[in-house]
Amino acid sequence: MKFPALPVTQALPELRAALQEGHAVLTAPPGSGKTSIVPLALLDETWLQGRRILMLEPRRPAARMAARRLARLAGGEPGGLVGYQVRLDRRIGADTRIEVVTEGILTRRLQSDPALQEVGLVIFDEFHERNLQADLGLALCLDVCAGLRDDLRLLPMSATLDAAPLCDLLGARHVAASGRQYPVGIRYLDAHDRREPLQVLRSLVRKALQDSDRDILVFLPGRGEIERLAGQVADDCAAHGAVLERLYGDLPAAQQDRILVRLADAPRRVILSTDLAESSVTIEGVGCVVDSGLARKPQFDPNSGMTRLQRQPVSAASAEQRAGRAGRLGPGLCYRAWSEARQGRLLPVSAPEVATSDLSGLVLELALWGVTDPQALAWPDLPPAAHWQQACELLQKLDALDTDGRLTSAGRRMAGFGVEPRLARLLVAARNAAEARLAADLAALLGERDLFTRQAAAGCDLGLRLQLLDDARTQARLQQGVDRRRLRAVLQLAGSLQRRLAVDDAGGPREPGVLLSLAFPDRIARRRAQGRGRYLLANGCGAIMEESDSLADSEWLVVAALDAGRREGRIWSALPISQPALEAVQAEHVIEEDQLAWDESRQGVVARRVRRLGAITLAERVTSPQDPDAAQAVLLQELARRWPGGLPWNAAAAQYRARIRRMAELQPGAWPDVSDAALQADMGDWLGPWLGGRLRLAQLADLDLMACLQGLLDWQQQQQLDAWLPTHYTSPAGSRRRIDYLAEGPPRCAVPLQEVFGQAATPKLAEGRVPLVLELLNPAGRPLQVTADLANFWAGAYKEVRKELRGRYPKHDWPEDPAVAPARRGTGRSRRG
Repeated sequence: MKFPALPVTQALPELRAALQEGHAVLTAPPGSGKTSIVPLALLDETWLQGRRILMLEPRRPAARMAARRLARLAGGEPGGLVGYQVRLDRRIGADTRIEVVTEGILTRRLQSDPALQEVGLVIFDEFHERNLQADLGLALCLDVCAGLRDDLRLLPMSATLDAAPLCDLLGARHVAASGRQYPVGIRYLDAHDRREPLQVLRSLVRKALQDSDRDILVFLPGRGEIERLAGQVADDCAAHGAVLERLYGDLPAAQQDRILVRLADAPRRVILSTDLAESSVTIEGVGCVVDSGLARKPQFDPNSGMTRLQRQPVSAASAEQRAGRAGRLGPGLCYRAWSEARQGRLLPVSAPEVATSDLSGLVLELALWGVTDPQALAWPDLPPAAHWQQACELLQKLDALDTDGRLTSAGRRMAGFGVEPRLARLLVAARNAAEARLAADLAALLGERDLFTRQAAAGCDLGLRLQLLDDARTQARLQQGVDRRRLRAVLQLAGSLQRRLAVDDAGGPREPGVLLSLAFPDRIARRRAQGRGRYLLANGCGAIMEESDSLADSEWLVVAALDAGRREGRIWSALPISQPALEAVQAEHVIEEDQLAWDESRQGVVARRVRRLGAITLAERVTSPQDPDAAQAVLLQELARRWPGGLPWNAAAAQYRARIRRMAELQPGAWPDVSDAALQADMGDWLGPWLGGRLRLAQLADLDLMACLQGLLDWQQQQQLDAWLPTHYTSPAGSRRRIDYLAEGPPRCAVPLQEVFGQAATPKLAEGRVPLVLELLNPAGRPLQVTADLANFWAGAYKEVRKELRGRYPKHDWPEDPAVAPARRGTGRSRRG
């Protein structure tokens, strides 16, 4: 067979030699012919022994396009030597030896035929995309090679793959084909350009229309951006005689395929595309690429169990892939909507899906394979433990796995459908013919695109979609805004699923929300008290829908489609359900328990008998606390949160605590820690024994906190505290004056000046270790002098004080030598009288 003169042909001898020995990894730049030449070139290899080649593609359009390209090169049509199989579309005949399939098809085939008896080579095309199914397929194939088929060959291929780690994993030889078919010139944005992204892209499309006479491929993150840019560049395209096209996953297959092929006499095209056109597919006629540098990727959060679509910068590898689209048919140009400096900051490669995705489908497949521990297989990247654990917990809620992670009988049936675990749970829940059709309809609706166009604004109600299917079957007139192509696809899938269901015709049909709740038990939702369209999910997360939605006033919902959002999830599709029906079907998951909690309105601990489903309270009533210790723990937790509020701190307790802290400074390690942090942390020890039956703040008013603190000291410590740091200072006049230990610095005592006559030096505490600062007061009780050196005060400043106060307070004694004078209380006249 004669092949086109593409760069990969130069690497074919080395590739054949590598595969003769075992596995191989092939890297070759975009446009080098990997997808279209390699499978045909290997068909007659002796080690293949006439078996088939299975080539995996990451997307359905890529699989169809690759198969058509291979079939044309072989001189036929799909279904002959070359065939393909994607979801709901199969063209494989008796003579087919090259099968191009999407990655999930390989998993299904391995589960039914673990040895892959008719297959000699599995090619993982565009493996750099690291899709979840590709990683799973590779891990399972390696397991097959190790245990059943040492003659099975594996060949990952990519333009931007880091081959070394993969070669180590496979024990494979790396074969590299060098050189892009045609050079591509890269143009970057000026680093100082501050225009809005859409303005930048419009200007780049205009420039591309002027600089290139070939088709232009524009990469955008999603359909919304495609439509907005289309509205801005439509006139520019028309002015240059170019036709504006759109390419995204929601387009009909025929329309996607039409865009991929260029007719000889067709006008120039400007194709606005998602990353669907990034790899695998060749859009004929493209000579220029405009790259936004953005992609919208799902990001799974194992903590919430929800996925958020995030717009994020592409990796350097993806940017290289995109630029390569311009160099397949001749020298090309690529305009990048970012600066060259930013190019150097891009991540080298995108994170593999196994690190960012919901793993429930993968875990179910592995359980069917007999693997309950991911480390039992060889992976390019091991599934993250948190994602794996979350998937196992979900599958247990869906009754697919037991507590040991092994398949239940329901789980085995679920795995056989080859659909997402939640949708499979819907299907196995059907008990009779009516429920079988309902379950199949729901699974098909959730497995395909929405039946309504975006312009229809039909809201979240899946019930409207179910009615549409019934109307279509009875050929009733359909309402406006229905996408008939999607409707046909959903009806086709629903019919296929229903035919695979075996039911026993037992019992009557249950309402749709009941079946949906079995598949989405964590997304049962109850409306919050505040506002329309705000809900609490059973998994504890919040979710919202438009206030104008017809379901926004529903008390109970089962949410099927949900975007995690930034704060609350955004509901896209749901069904209402009645509480009695919900409680009946979820009876084994309804928990009744006694809860102790702080009640802010009562300012105390209350006990409630609560019936709940996950995080949602079904009903509750106030009861008396049955566990005093647990109730006290709640009170202590609340007091710690309010610290120091909530407790009746008085002067005596505060001073006692301050005295203990000062003793701890004098004798480190010998005294208890009574800092805020320590008292908060140890409230159960020092406060708990004194609470008695108190459970409300009002009941704490008579609590003696000084006694509580005394409980921290033994008898000797209490005695030493009183001796070293007494509560009062006894002046030479015999009066007892309170000492303040809360003041900054050394302890201080306010005392009238006449009462310390005869006190020659500053009094000392703690056996002479701590000076007592005296705040000397005049006869009116106002501060006169603060001193920590009484002897110096007597010898110096006292003289001026005496002069000033003798005339103002003549009835008081003002001796010339106060250090030896007798102390006085009150005036001299009162003493003599």
